[in-house]
Amino acid sequence: MMADSEFMESPAVSRSSSLGSAVSGRGQSGLDEEEEDDMLYYIPERRPSLDLGPSPMDTSQWHYVDKAFSPAVSYRSMTSAEMSNSMHLEHGSPTRVQLIRADSYSSCYSLDSDDCEKMVPKVKEEKEEKEDSVPELSDTPDVIPEPDLIKNPFLTVAFTFTAISKTLRKLPERDLKEFKMRLWKRYPQSFNTHSQSMDMVDLVDRLLECFSLDVSLHITKILLEEIGKNTMIDYLQTLCIRNEVRHNLSETLKMKYGKVCDGPVQGEKRPLDEVFTDLYITSTCDNGPNIEHEVLTIEKLDSNTNDAKLLSTKDILSTESLEHTHCNLMLLSGLPGSGKSMAVRRLILEWIEGKSHQHVSLMFPLPFRELKQFENSPVSMMEILQTLYPETKKLREEDYRCDDCKIMFIFDGLDEYSGALDFHYAFPLSDLSESTTLNVIVVNLLRDKLLYQGLFLITSRTQLKRSIPWDTHYEEIDVRGFLDPQKNEYFRKRFKDPDQAARVIAYVDSSRTLRIMCHLPLFCSLVGDEFQHIFGEPAAPAQPPSNIAYMYTKLLSALTRRRRKHRAPDLSPDKEIEFFMKLGGLAFNMLEQGQFKISRYDWKELGIPVEEAVINSGLCTQYLTCPIVLHHENYISFIHPTVQEYMAALYAFLSFTNQGKNIFVRHVRGRVKGFFKVPTVIDLFKSAVDSSLRCEDGKLDIFTRFLLGMGLKTNLELLQPLCTCTVKWPTFAADAVGFIRERMRGNVSQGRKTHLTRCLDELR
Repeated sequence: MMADSEFMESPAVSRSSSLGSAVSGRGQSGLDEEEEDDMLYYIPERRPSLDLGPSPMDTSQWHYVDKAFSPAVSYRSMTSAEMSNSMHLEHGSPTRVQLIRADSYSSCYSLDSDDCEKMVPKVKEEKEEKEDSVPELSDTPDVIPEPDLIKNPFLTVAFTFTAISKTLRKLPERDLKEFKMRLWKRYPQSFNTHSQSMDMVDLVDRLLECFSLDVSLHITKILLEEIGKNTMIDYLQTLCIRNEVRHNLSETLKMKYGKVCDGPVQGEKRPLDEVFTDLYITSTCDNGPNIEHEVLTIEKLDSNTNDAKLLSTKDILSTESLEHTHCNLMLLSGLPGSGKSMAVRRLILEWIEGKSHQHVSLMFPLPFRELKQFENSPVSMMEILQTLYPETKKLREEDYRCDDCKIMFIFDGLDEYSGALDFHYAFPLSDLSESTTLNVIVVNLLRDKLLYQGLFLITSRTQLKRSIPWDTHYEEIDVRGFLDPQKNEYFRKRFKDPDQAARVIAYVDSSRTLRIMCHLPLFCSLVGDEFQHIFGEPAAPAQPPSNIAYMYTKLLSALTRRRRKHRAPDLSPDKEIEFFMKLGGLAFNMLEQGQFKISRYDWKELGIPVEEAVINSGLCTQYLTCPIVLHHENYISFIHPTVQEYMAALYAFLSFTNQGKNIFVRHVRGRVKGFFKVPTVIDLFKSAVDSSLRCEDGKLDIFTRFLLGMGLKTNLELLQPLCTCTVKWPTFAADAVGFIRERMRGNVSQGRKTHLTRCLDELR
């Protein structure tokens, strides 16, 4: 803003001077041609700062003029004639500005910025006509498309900068100089410093400052074409296509893995970041199951003495780990319900958000429950990817093999794959478009035959590595669920209401066994589901049953039914009962002997399919021990000692309800009616309590509490499908309480009295 008199007295802007020259005060005449040549580059004096002083400015004599049109449009979408006309104000306006010279400075720079102190080209029309080394290129946007016509949401500043820089760095020095010269000649208004003096970072940075991302890429392609570098155009286009695929793939993965059904409302999906709780991931394997116990002190079930390093999902196949191990195959193993799939979700989301694994260009999760659709017909790797991820149809086969396009494949739940991985006889496969069986494709991927530069992450229950041949190099890390602080954190994240979260945590803390078992995220989820129902139903009870058997029965159902369907067909009711009886009988015999593991060799004599116990049901796990150097032994155990105790109690319960047998009585009923007394339910529980009182070490304590809890109505309803007849014990709880109180009045130690008190708690 200035006074009218000041405006009228100011010197007129010369038609032959640039807008930049006028603003910088270079409109004086009187210099001869030699002096003008010497001032081809000049540094204008910086104006002193205006000292406004402590008092307000006097604006009473100020006059306002209309705001001038922005010249930015003229550089993007207007011809020279249109540009000149658009800058004329309406008739009668006191201000008239014409923009004629092509070397006017772009409005993307502030005239008061430090750029004004840099060397500014003073290019005369006579000099431009004389230069014939590079033909004059009009500054009109003949190579720039309309910004409104091309809008690529997948373009980012980071990608565009990297793509242009990588492309230009592949040019020989001579071609790069030619590119810079043409860029400067065509757009001098954007480069007030000669582009030859700019390094790659400054050059590309200036290009992106003055033009949109799409236009910057387009300018680069046009100039590369002018200097005959079509291969570089193809390279740049390939980078753009991969980036577009990555963007679309990220959107697909975000929709699929970004939210989980784990909230206070049934069926509600919440962002993963709101519910994900850090997992206990270690760098060692064969650790065996968690053996923490409320009563017993159990010897460590393995001989792994290696120091375990605590890891996060960002450490899985990270750049640092790849440089350290030179291994592109990693096995993420863990017990059922330990959080392996949730760890994969977290890893995928971190990649999408750019928080980790940025050395990975593309990431393809391939859950085996989705791959099963390709089991019964010939298929190629390309067909699998294009079916599951249609975005990949733009990729060529060479995109999967190039050095600068690292691809990660995630096989989530490989233990769900029913086919045998034939590593010895599967024929080699190197063609991504060749149709074959799913088995051959998976084997060749894992043996680095199909995509030797790919990264592969497998999640599985711990037994899968026995199927990987000894000569396959891979790293293994163990997902072990939650540490103690994360148990509370999980419930606080799941239930936003602090009072509700506090109630759930109080319930878990009411029993040390429940607290310990919450190391499995699956168990925490089951507890959360139970309270979710309670908080959502006004008529629901105040809290779940206090006995520990109730939540373990929920866990049994989740493992053997709900999760089994991804691995094997459902067992018939008779086959399921038979399996539980065999496994429960083994659990009871081992419990009586104080044993919590069994060798694979001894297991063969039991008649229990290891696949059913370890893979399909998830009640057991197997691992290696190394008692002496170079000697390994394969052991099987239940996923937690309390699961063994629960299965032993289930065996005692089903033996009584389905066969009328008290497992504590070591004889068989005679055929003569009345020769032996028919056992009653109270006889069964008296035998269990008395047997536990005789064991001062407490090895039958938790077993007895499980068995007492199974006799309550809430558990009978859950276990009814396993009973061959309807079970109703209306007076059981009262009879059992009376019997236990009688035993407490007897001559028992303080430790045994504490055990009897816990038994009473189970019957509340």
